[in-house]
Amino acid sequence: MAEQGPENAAGGLRAVTSALGISAREMGPIRALRTLPLINQRKGFDCPGCAWPEGDQRHLAEFCENGAKAVAWEATRKRVDGDFFAAHSLADLETRDDHWLESQGRLVEPMFKAAGDTHYRPITWDAALDRVADHLHKLESPNEAIFYTSGRTSNEAAFLYQLFVRRFGTNNLPDCSNMCHESSTIALTSTIGIGKSTVSLVDITDHADLIVVVGQNPGTNHPRMLSALETAKRRGARVVSINPLPEAGLQRFRNPQRASGLLHSGTAIANLNLPIRVNGDHAFFTLVNRQLVEREERNGGVLDQKFIDEQCEGFDDARAGWLAADVKSLHTICGLDAAQVEAFVDETVNADRVIVCWAMGLTQHRNSVSTIREIVNYVLLRGNVGRPGAGACPVRGHSNVQGDRTVGIYEKPSPAFLDSLGKAFDFNPPREHGFDVVESIRALRDGQARVMVAVGGNFAAATPDTEVTYAALRNADFTVQASTKLNRSHIVTGKEALILPCLGRTEIDEQATGPQFVTVEDSMCAVHASRGHLEPASPDLRSEAWIVSNLAHRVLGPDDSVDWIGLSGDYSRVRDAIEQVIPGFTDFNERIVDGFVLPNPPRDTRTFPTASGKAVFTSAAVEAVEVPPGHLMLQTMRSHDQYNTTIYGLDDRYRGIKGERRVVFVHPDDLTEFGIADGTIVDLVSISPDGERRAAGFRTVGYPTPRGCAAAYFPEANALVPLDSVATESGTPTSKSIVVRLVVSPV
Repeated sequence: MAEQGPENAAGGLRAVTSALGISAREMGPIRALRTLPLINQRKGFDCPGCAWPEGDQRHLAEFCENGAKAVAWEATRKRVDGDFFAAHSLADLETRDDHWLESQGRLVEPMFKAAGDTHYRPITWDAALDRVADHLHKLESPNEAIFYTSGRTSNEAAFLYQLFVRRFGTNNLPDCSNMCHESSTIALTSTIGIGKSTVSLVDITDHADLIVVVGQNPGTNHPRMLSALETAKRRGARVVSINPLPEAGLQRFRNPQRASGLLHSGTAIANLNLPIRVNGDHAFFTLVNRQLVEREERNGGVLDQKFIDEQCEGFDDARAGWLAADVKSLHTICGLDAAQVEAFVDETVNADRVIVCWAMGLTQHRNSVSTIREIVNYVLLRGNVGRPGAGACPVRGHSNVQGDRTVGIYEKPSPAFLDSLGKAFDFNPPREHGFDVVESIRALRDGQARVMVAVGGNFAAATPDTEVTYAALRNADFTVQASTKLNRSHIVTGKEALILPCLGRTEIDEQATGPQFVTVEDSMCAVHASRGHLEPASPDLRSEAWIVSNLAHRVLGPDDSVDWIGLSGDYSRVRDAIEQVIPGFTDFNERIVDGFVLPNPPRDTRTFPTASGKAVFTSAAVEAVEVPPGHLMLQTMRSHDQYNTTIYGLDDRYRGIKGERRVVFVHPDDLTEFGIADGTIVDLVSISPDGERRAAGFRTVGYPTPRGCAAAYFPEANALVPLDSVATESGTPTSKSIVVRLVVSPV
């Protein structure tokens, strides 16, 4: 139930006690004290949570509350072994919630479920790998196999994985990017030539005059970002928050690294908070860009006309689109009045250097790509790219989701990448595009795909249209999960299923040539090393790189020209191969000692690797999702006690929720209009052209969100997202644009 209203500050002493509490419970006090100081340190390990970067000067405690939770969850002393599975049938496990499943502990030995079996049973590594190879060899085409990857996978394991999959003969490499920042990648690549952030951490902390945080909740999803925002505020920068929900961390931050944060009120973050309607961002930035153009034409000196004329194209068409737009309609769509838009334009004009940061609040709508392109327009109008303290910053979630894509995890690889890979390894990689996540579900559902292998992640829980996804997975002949913890994807399986337990980031990775380290890329293109320090949870654990290489050896045969076993025994050889294939990794093994930043032409030289060599203004009509009377626009989101599909607990401290997750946040006036009391149990019913979907048993919580909008946690609300409702161009599920009605549940 909701204990209180939402909090107006993040961090502070409660964050410290929460972090230390879960660490002590899961790891034990002594192990926790040994492990926590190693998080995000140069000779330590990269946090398995978010991809926020580290600065040159690092704190002794270079982690946040949720980072501590992620490490404690991985480094727990609890174990899931053959005895556990003997005691729990799949039918039993299916009744358990996601929090219970993951809280049972680390997977410590390979497990196999035969067709028709009710339980998993132990299996040797040799037998497990032989089964995977056998199923893959039986396929009529390599395209009948799907190879999924989570953003936690290291650069080394991901590179080996994509090499194996392409030598096997397919580009079916869906990954979690398909469900999060794919829209950012498409929009940025088409407008500035690179699908990554064009700013560094120092740009935020030391140089930006204005930082715009839109569609993002740093207090829960990237808490260390609040430290950067605090540093920027203390030197005089201004911050604008654009979000349908009032997020605690964007109101005030009590920095646990400072006495003032622990004992006092901390630092106010947002100078301006704009409570935009769900999916109103394209309309809002269209209004802003129109006003910027109008101010330029009235007074001059507003736009960077020299930059626009010399280094951009498409401005005239974009300008015509802005001036022709229906202003009244745009205000209705975004839910903000003229004074609020004017206030933001004033902030923009008064700032010489502007950074726009965003996350999945922008990327999971049907019009996400055009929305992000409109933000690029906003950045380009005043030349806010390729200068210190200015740029576009998609803040990635999972710790190496950006790095995995850099080293080749992509179902639509570029010809240049395939040419380089083929040359380095003397083969002709497949050219046909593979399946993304949604297409993979369709392929499994329709029998086009028969085997699914997943390295990391929780595909069953992370994906849309839960009922359809479950049926699709169960239609597979064989599903394989390389994982650290028990999750829903081990319960919703193909006719046969394997669990392959792997090492975590925190653990020592000992291979044939000695202890190994891996590398990751953060949200701002910096590549650095990660070294585990804990003894593995079991002698039966294998690294992801070992699993991929040994599987490739079994599937492709001992005569394959790639020395898979040698690569798995010495990760420096994998880094040599990455250097050979991918630009920007020159002297990889030498430079990784201190870490390095990958090339980024818009950021580094203000050049744009687009087809024309110029940055591209775009014009697109603003789309409004029709919400019938009696319905709401619902977005899915995380609680403060989770990271992606991993549920650490049942509380959401910043939103005043304790002990439950099946809640729906609705404006009190909407509840009154619907005749539904606060605290009523309702079913959420989503509507779409192919019918209705229902998620039962949600408690209503009156909350200060814009009228006509609502929010609920995922994965609980994923059942409401139609499989075929995806973002134009990127194919990302529209998990932030779900039209629903509330139906009071039967007593």
